[in-house]
Amino acid sequence: MKTHCKIFETERLILREFNLDDASFIVELLNSPNWKKYIGDKNVNSLDDAAKYIQNSLLKSYKENGFGLSRVELRGEGTPIGMCGLIKRETLDGIDISFAFLPEYARKGYGFESAVAMLEYGKSVLKLKRMAAITVGYNLASIGLLKKLGLKFEKMIMIPNDDEELMLFGIDFGDEK
Repeated sequence: MKTHCKIFETERLILREFNLDDASFIVELLNSPNWKKYIGDKNVNSLDDAAKYIQNSLLKSYKENGFGLSRVELRGEGTPIGMCGLIKRETLDGIDISFAFLPEYARKGYGFESAVAMLEYGKSVLKLKRMAAITVGYNLASIGLLKKLGLKFEKMIMIPNDDEELMLFGIDFGDEK
């Protein structure tokens, strides 16, 4: 069992870096109905696929950027319920805040709780001046959460290797006192 690098805790949650021990959870999350509907099929269908995804995407981001997507688990139980974190995308002005949860943990405030903490982490610890987010226009839950977090719709965009137009949201921290 590898050590787990905890990023922070909230009232109900622990956010920590993913590691290869999380492969079965990654298979479950990336094949959940909402992930496939709103994010897309990442072709992660086995533990081996998940290990490659963790290595080539999640661990790579931690190494190259010093941040990435975090495993969100219930505090006290250790039950993994989703992911929330930061992604550096060359095509976006600002670091992208992203989140996804298993269906049985949606609409319980976990997305908001983890994302508020992640925004604060980005602003205070990483000293980011701006954060962005992207979503498809029919993901009403994500749009609502982004607005609740204070991100503002900016424009419709296309990103490489995606054939769907996305909504771009952003928040600038430089304007706050």
